[in-house]
Amino acid sequence: MASEQPLERARLLVVDDEESIRDMLAEFLTLEGYLVRTAPDGLDALRLLAVTPAEVVLTDLKMPRMGGIELLDELRRTAPRTLAIIMTGFGTVETAIHAMKRGAYDYILKPFKLGEVLHVIQRALDKKRMEAENIRLREALSLYKVSEAISGSLSLDQVMDTVVTACLQELKADFVSAWLEDGEGGLFERERRLSDDPRAAELGALEPRTVLRRLQSDEPVLLRGEAVGPLFAEGSVALPSSFAAVPLRVNSRTIGFIAAASAQGELEEGQRKVLSIIAARAAAAIENARLFGDLQATFQQTIQGLASAIDKMDRYTAGHSGRVASYAVYLATRLGLPPEEIEVVRQSALMHDIGKIGCVLNLNKPGKLTADEYEVFKRHPGFGKDILDPIRFLHPLIPGVHLHHERFDGRGYPLRLEGRNIPLIARIISVADTYDAMTSDRSYRRALPHEVAVAEITRCSGTQFDPDMAGLFIEGLDAYRDEVASRGLKVPE
Repeated sequence: MASEQPLERARLLVVDDEESIRDMLAEFLTLEGYLVRTAPDGLDALRLLAVTPAEVVLTDLKMPRMGGIELLDELRRTAPRTLAIIMTGFGTVETAIHAMKRGAYDYILKPFKLGEVLHVIQRALDKKRMEAENIRLREALSLYKVSEAISGSLSLDQVMDTVVTACLQELKADFVSAWLEDGEGGLFERERRLSDDPRAAELGALEPRTVLRRLQSDEPVLLRGEAVGPLFAEGSVALPSSFAAVPLRVNSRTIGFIAAASAQGELEEGQRKVLSIIAARAAAAIENARLFGDLQATFQQTIQGLASAIDKMDRYTAGHSGRVASYAVYLATRLGLPPEEIEVVRQSALMHDIGKIGCVLNLNKPGKLTADEYEVFKRHPGFGKDILDPIRFLHPLIPGVHLHHERFDGRGYPLRLEGRNIPLIARIISVADTYDAMTSDRSYRRALPHEVAVAEITRCSGTQFDPDMAGLFIEGLDAYRDEVASRGLKVPE
């Protein structure tokens, strides 16, 4: 009988107490390209399935020792992915339908035609292929989402949290541990996550060097039973029943590894491959996060260095940039700005006077500036913008640097902006800068008392300052000063 050859040689098990039926079906289905085994009853069928699983089981309903219904119950428990087809010459269609309710995929009434048997088997295998494809699609979608989440962050903390959480969920593991190089030839555990299974908490500590040596041999690390022992520290309370590990590699360099373990279940090769896929994206994301962290550190050092250069220009304003940054952060926090915006406020406040580098003035001269000198001084916000403009990563700081001398009533400089047309960051720095300027010594006067400075900010609220900024600044200032003093730092008297 001509039929479509299966794409893969599916494994079938024919279970029937009539030898002639077993032999006939085995010969026919073997000729059709299937791998066929036979068993005379349910007990022998289970013994064979324990050694080699089958995609489809064709089973008689009435057999000695264990019949088809009992076999169905055992298959549901021990081999839920195996499809069962009932063959029966007894009872009615209702009997076969009852078997389907117990887990059978379909039924065939005896006497049957071989073509009918083949048709039902092919339908069953098509169903399995569709189920397998759906599983692969779900896994692919899940891994895609994990991959996007991993690569979507430049925060090392977020990357590591996403990686270990994904491994725990995708592998259905009880223990996930991520190790990174420490820069001195060693390794440290960067992240660990356990399942809710109480046995997970009893698993011992890894021996990272032993794991890494196994990985460097380029052999897949997927171990079970006693073979897991050497990878865990001596004296561990408990050992997992199975363990998998994959390296974290950037180009040809190993920067660490990810390990997963199951307390009592069995990790399979497919799960190790999923771990490898996650690790491949994780390694690149970890390296990017580290490079970004280095860049951020360089960024902070650059800003701090420039702020120090500004303060050294005028001995009377030494520390001014740092104090303005502190007051600006205090106000930005009271405004409820998110952490990333507060950090931009801090950096901009540190740099707010960078334009003084372009002012050819004696800032240490006694007395106030002359009218001409003041006109030159007023150009420092524009100079600050010009200094920062070529440096792309400093662009977010420019509005605070360029516009912190604008006034709420529109009489400020350099652009004479008015009200909320002035960027928020500039309105914040304006209040912080003025308070510190008033409460610090200058060449032409002594520092004003705290109460006088507060009264002046109140008086100028709505003219020089955004009234919302001025009100919030003053409202919590005493508590902020107490907090600063409790850290042993000096506050204006």
